[in-house]
Amino acid sequence: MASNVEVKDLLEAGVHFGHLTRKWNPNMSPYIYMERNGIHVINLYKTVAKLDEANEALKKIAASGRKILFVATKKQAKDIVADKVSKINMPYITERWPGGMLTNFVTIRKAVKKMASIDRMKKDGTFNTLSKKERLQVDRLRAKLEKNLGSIADMTRLPGAIFIVDTMREHIAVKEAQKLNIPIFAMVDTNSDPRPIDYVIPANDDAGKSIEAIMSEVTAAVAAGLAERKSEKQEEKAEVATEEAAPAKAEAPVVEEKAPVKEEVKEEAPAAKVEEEKVEEVKEEPKAKAPKAADKADDLTKIEGAGPKAAEALVNNGIDTFAKLAKADPEKIKEILTEASSRMAHLDPTTWPKQAQMAADGKWDELKEWQDKAKGGVE
Repeated sequence: MASNVEVKDLLEAGVHFGHLTRKWNPNMSPYIYMERNGIHVINLYKTVAKLDEANEALKKIAASGRKILFVATKKQAKDIVADKVSKINMPYITERWPGGMLTNFVTIRKAVKKMASIDRMKKDGTFNTLSKKERLQVDRLRAKLEKNLGSIADMTRLPGAIFIVDTMREHIAVKEAQKLNIPIFAMVDTNSDPRPIDYVIPANDDAGKSIEAIMSEVTAAVAAGLAERKSEKQEEKAEVATEEAAPAKAEAPVVEEKAPVKEEVKEEAPAAKVEEEKVEEVKEEPKAKAPKAADKADDLTKIEGAGPKAAEALVNNGIDTFAKLAKADPEKIKEILTEASSRMAHLDPTTWPKQAQMAADGKWDELKEWQDKAKGGVE
């Protein structure tokens, strides 16, 4: 993905302003350019590089069909994030972070389903049979759920990634994502610790203009990934339609071309006709088998607990399809992940072969149901 962001734009948005030098986190030193008037200045060239890296990863996740959860509960960020993210139809949290949002996702889903059940009550007339006091209580509950969880009503499974504005404020979200091995993207200021973050975007996370500048680039990358996924689906449909129509068109010319050949061969030598037909059959066989040899690699990130980096490590070691992953030994998978990166040493691939087998058999509904019940891919 080509870079569209420029240092000049980030400079005008005030992305380079950090915190007071006495409040800094030493782990942010690689991203700090200088100190001026007691305030650290962020190196915007590194911000651009890290932003491009994060955008590329977000685009791939969006193209794979996984959801990306955006989290920003601070006053100056909530409205900006809600506006930008709602346009790309992704889930977001802009009120308080509900404890156990990720680690206890099953319970959160029950609360979301409660909203749907209240809506059904209002449609089928059950709501009108309640007393005035009960109706008031139900309306208040519905409003409270809508405020806190309405933006994640369409998130039926754990997200493929999480994007955070201000990791100091959203430290619980960071810990929950870490525990479930969910890739973390974040705007990290000079007072924050970048070590738990998978994709660090060094930037001012306090100014509205700075947050808007970064969010504009990030949501544009996600939108590009969604557009790419949509175009791929349309191409697949077109290919299927072409393949279905192709046999009917191919039959007619084959019969017409062979008719005169058979007459000429009969006059000369019947044995030559048999030999020619055998040669044609042998030549045609590889053509029929060619598509099978060119099978595409499967999207292994659809396995709960396997992020983009884990999937890349598996593909590099020859495990590029659900069928191969289903036959792989969990211990062997663990070794591959650990060798690829020490950051993936804590991943638990025990259930990955089981999930991969369901995916290989095309049992997507069964896999989705299992993933909804499981916590972070662990039964």
